Amino acid sequence: MAENADLVVLERSEDTSVTVHLHGATVTSWKCGGQEMIFVSKQAVYDNKKAIRGGIPVVFPNFGPWDLGPQHGFARISRWTLSQSPTKDSNGDVSAVLALEDTDNTRKMWNHKFKVTYTLTLKQCEFQMDFAVENTGPDEFDFTCLLHTYFHVPDVTKTTISGLKGLQYSDKVRDGQTFTEDRDLVSLAENYDRVYINTPPDHTISNVTAGKNILLKKSNFPDTVVWNPWMEKAKAMSDFGDDEYPNMLCVEAGYVTSRYKLSPSDKFEASQTLTVTQ
Repeated sequence: MAENADLVVLERSEDTSVTVHLHGATVTSWKCGGQEMIFVSKQAVYDNKKAIRGGIPVVFPNFGPWDLGPQHGFARISRWTLSQSPTKDSNGDVSAVLALEDTDNTRKMWNHKFKVTYTLTLKQCEFQMDFAVENTGPDEFDFTCLLHTYFHVPDVTKTTISGLKGLQYSDKVRDGQTFTEDRDLVSLAENYDRVYINTPPDHTISNVTAGKNILLKKSNFPDTVVWNPWMEKAKAMSDFGDDEYPNMLCVEAGYVTSRYKLSPSDKFEASQTLTVTQ
């Protein structure tokens, strides 16, 4: 359960661990049984300024382009604090808590007082992320949020996502037009950027690292984003290797198609749990 100035490591055993970078509270590794489940680009920049390309960046208080500040908000490019160091319980499970509060810099962009608490819990084959936003100021505010999870996959064209059939989605590749998904299992073979609306609490993502399946369970994240930049967009990204897109798939739990209104002293709570099922 070591840590240095930038990294916090939750270590359950020699081959099961989570590493989180305090820049953006970005999870940069989740190893289960010695297998890395999370994708991070080899070209990712670690300058404590730019968002880390890959892992699980935290999107808050805005998903997508933002008139008031940087795309996807400031949480993923802010320095978080470690409010509870990694602690192991009687079952051997390890948890840590990170926090982000408003600063002079955030209030220049978005003039609200808040506290975000991010609790990470690592179990044997399971990784749970509990996300909470508290309104610590005198005025109501609204926001969108998302956990931008990059999964490591051996071949993205052979990976599928369950639980999306019959749902409406906004297709960002086609000017945000709305369509209905007709496939039982969704797979990708091109530039793909879709926001699925009012999704069920469970998705199974097949054929991730070493052919494993991952069950994604979410609570109070009503939307699911599926993304892969594909070849041409990958080439245009300086912090993403040209040939890396076949080995990543983003399946992202979020509250993004409407804005959540939070009254003074109230708290928003949501969670995502990832379980390796085989």
